Amino acid sequence: MRTLRITGGEILLPAGIERDGDFLLADGQIQSLGSGSGDMRFNASGLLVLPGIVDIHGDAFERQMQPRPGVDFPADLALRDTEAQLLSNGITTAFHGVTLSWEPGLRSMDAWSRMLNALEAGKWTADMRIHLRWEAFNLDALDTALADIAAGRVHLLAFNDHTPAILRKLEDAIAGAKYADRAGMKMEAFKTLATRIGSSSDAVPGALDRISAAARAAGLPMASHDDESLARRDYFRHHGARICEFPMAEEVGQAARDAGDYVVMGSPNVVRGRSHLGWASAAVLAEAGICNVLSSDYFYPAMARAALILAGRGVLDLPHAWALISANPAEATGLTDRGSIEPGKRADIVVVDPATSRAVLTVAQGRIAHITAAGASRLG
Repeated sequence: MRTLRITGGEILLPAGIERDGDFLLADGQIQSLGSGSGDMRFNASGLLVLPGIVDIHGDAFERQMQPRPGVDFPADLALRDTEAQLLSNGITTAFHGVTLSWEPGLRSMDAWSRMLNALEAGKWTADMRIHLRWEAFNLDALDTALADIAAGRVHLLAFNDHTPAILRKLEDAIAGAKYADRAGMKMEAFKTLATRIGSSSDAVPGALDRISAAARAAGLPMASHDDESLARRDYFRHHGARICEFPMAEEVGQAARDAGDYVVMGSPNVVRGRSHLGWASAAVLAEAGICNVLSSDYFYPAMARAALILAGRGVLDLPHAWALISANPAEATGLTDRGSIEPGKRADIVVVDPATSRAVLTVAQGRIAHITAAGASRLG
């Protein structure tokens, strides 16, 4: 394998920022820090050299699978375009948040199987993993989920419980239409299905017990999603979920951090300056030390931009802001081989133009995976 030396620029090392640094990538790893030779050289002068981004929760791939309601495309084609988006935005590890729901269409059992099969059949440059967003009322799919966890096809389990909210929204024709459209069903038929599913609430706790036990046996990290109360967070922590995704109230996030949990918020929230649902500000929670992981949520380009925005606000410095999208999510998911630039770690690197937050160069496990025209002129 050819070696790559990255020189110049401001390199983020575990000890902090090093100006005009120099390090060597070989055999898929960071081999050494300091001057030396290499088959190729990238001049990073004037740029930021940073650990590759780890996206713990991203579902933007759904727009490639179904760009319009009821318009589906093959999963392999969707994943190919998704990978290109990831790498062009410096994301070298991505946990695809695949919802396994009782809903037909985009979040169905069929879509779940197609996604997993396409991921396993392809040869990918990015490390793409499966984040199973288990819909609590999807009792018919429980055995499939358990089998896929046991087979090693799932890399993170998150507990979702959207059914009660869907049932409430179906009372409003406009609010409910998006769910029927996504499922490819007429409104009345979808309402009948949702009502039937909602009637099985008594069996939900037992199913959660079974799937959390399977995840623990497989050593999977677990998360709870949209926790609205302290009791809800405590309930899922009891099941082994030490990641709290998108807490709906600041006190829930604070309690999670006090308990040593990871608290995940969305990078789009930081970039836009607010939550699209009117919830807590991710920037404020990050600066308060409550949120310690940022995800792409639904928009991949937001991750690098969010970290640089936070660094520019002055409360967090660049090392702490970038850790929200690299070292911290890697730690939360047990990926101890990445998230920092140091010898022996995976050679996952992104070189960013600080003026635009654009990834000029992305290296995934030692391979040049994305480079802009401006970046290509810096290769020698």
